[in-house]
Amino acid sequence: MTGVLLGFGVVAVLAATGFATAALLPGQAGTIRAGLTPVVYHLTNPALMLVLVAGTDLGAVLGVYTPIALATAAVAGGSYILLSGLLLRRGAARTAVGAMASSYVNAGNIGLPIALYAVGSAAPVVSVLLAQLLVIAPLYLVVFSVATRPAHRAGPGAATATVAPGRESTSTARTILRSVANPVTVGTALGAVLSATGLELPEVLWTPLEMLGESSIPLLLLLFGMSLHGQRPFEQRALVPDVLGGTLIKLTVMPAAAWAIGWFGFGLTGTELLGVVVMAALPTAQNVFLFSAQFRMPANAARDIIFLSSMLSFPAVLLISLLLH
Repeated sequence: MTGVLLGFGVVAVLAATGFATAALLPGQAGTIRAGLTPVVYHLTNPALMLVLVAGTDLGAVLGVYTPIALATAAVAGGSYILLSGLLLRRGAARTAVGAMASSYVNAGNIGLPIALYAVGSAAPVVSVLLAQLLVIAPLYLVVFSVATRPAHRAGPGAATATVAPGRESTSTARTILRSVANPVTVGTALGAVLSATGLELPEVLWTPLEMLGESSIPLLLLLFGMSLHGQRPFEQRALVPDVLGGTLIKLTVMPAAAWAIGWFGFGLTGTELLGVVVMAALPTAQNVFLFSAQFRMPANAARDIIFLSSMLSFPAVLLISLLLH
């Protein structure tokens, strides 16, 4: 338990440092974020994923952890669909965005340090990244494309411009392709090749990759903390039920589903079960807001779910660690 608390302490201190930097250096915070974000996106995070996946047992990940991640996301997304469609009577576009916000976790930014420091294994976060990058994100983007067609648009923030069918299809295909063919996915794929084939890179190449990867976690946490500064949630009071419901599903229903599926469906116990449940309790990924904005979907609720789940995920994960330790 001491290791778990130490891990969360490290994560909290680095995130708090980023938040304090944004608060104390408001004139330079934007420049710092603008400079660090592409470095992390294009260099350090892909290097970290390559190193981690190369040392991961892909058989265990694809045979156990990835199916759990997919099933857990389906339970959380389906729960929000029931809430939004049956109780709140929201339209298809608003429901689709909320479902993704309730089931798409911030595995790349927050999951990596949590998995490594608190759980001690990269397998759970690798499985979530594979599930989200290769299955969940493309699926939701297709749903977004259908929901933004004239016959399905609903709610403020939906697209209003007329787009030629061929051009719309091309734009959707390119968006889905970009969501899959990104630096993190490339790094993950290269790591998978090394893991599957048993190939080892020369030390003169491997050591720089490890150095780049090791710098990714502190930079990610600094950026995460900086992103929390200046957030103003609940600008639209009418969306409070959507936000609270989505956050509740994200931080309670999704981890509970992960525990039940891992325990009863796959017989996981101990650290393996803890890793699966902790990954499910991570906050919503900021990609949800970016994807919804790309398709001109109603994104205010998603933005607030991201903020609220980010603020509440640390105590939620800590409670899970206490219960499952």
